[in-house]
Amino acid sequence: MVTTRLHWTDLPQVVRAEIEARTGSIQRAETVSGGYNSEIAVRLDTDSGAIFVKGLRNDHPRAWTQRREAAIAPYTGQLAPPLLWHLESAGWDLLGFAFVEEGRHADYSADSPDLLLLADSLTALAEIPAPAVELKRAEDRWAAYIPDPVHRAALAGRCLAHTDFNPENVIITSDRRAVLVDWAWSTAAAPWLDPALGCIWLIATGKQTPAEAERWAARMPAWRTAPPDALDIFAQANARLWAEIADENPGAWSDSLRDAAQQYAMFRNGT
Repeated sequence: MVTTRLHWTDLPQVVRAEIEARTGSIQRAETVSGGYNSEIAVRLDTDSGAIFVKGLRNDHPRAWTQRREAAIAPYTGQLAPPLLWHLESAGWDLLGFAFVEEGRHADYSADSPDLLLLADSLTALAEIPAPAVELKRAEDRWAAYIPDPVHRAALAGRCLAHTDFNPENVIITSDRRAVLVDWAWSTAAAPWLDPALGCIWLIATGKQTPAEAERWAARMPAWRTAPPDALDIFAQANARLWAEIADENPGAWSDSLRDAAQQYAMFRNGT
């Protein structure tokens, strides 16, 4: 489900006042167009610097993602922008993050140096244990698409996985790091899960073939821990998942991921 994007002035005045009490005087508010999950996504230029604010109303079906991001923030270290505050007020749930100045979205072209930085970040992430907070578990999250419990068990693990590699969620900083944003779908998983999901996003941009995407994934030690049959089954599961999402929410973004997941499943199947 794609969420309608609102603007800073759509927030109740009392909520804006509570935010300003945390940030200092706000000189400018600019709605950010990227992303699909937040009702509010705005850059605030304040006395203390730029801040990114994202949020949903408490009655939104995905309001739980706000609490998930707040819970996971202390564990992401340098891989994510710092969470400055979490505010619940007047029916809204809002998160304030340090804004990544001079950052840009990652380029997923096959020869892009950004992919080396993303591989470095995912290698570091694979070393972070899933914290003791409420997280989705990979073997449960994909259960509807992998009926065999033995096959599902291959997805299970104790690593923290990000799982959503829309290039708008990967910010390349001026000091040449790949910073990951939007941790709403963070999951406890096997360490190879993120590289496998990254392959689908690389293909979905139209800038890489499945073979090129897997050459990128092979840079990461975690990739080499994946049983080949588990990769095959996971690719097929994602093809079914994205076909279902595209049917329920047709549009350019879901169609591209449906097609990419299908291409990747066929590649893994040798067809």
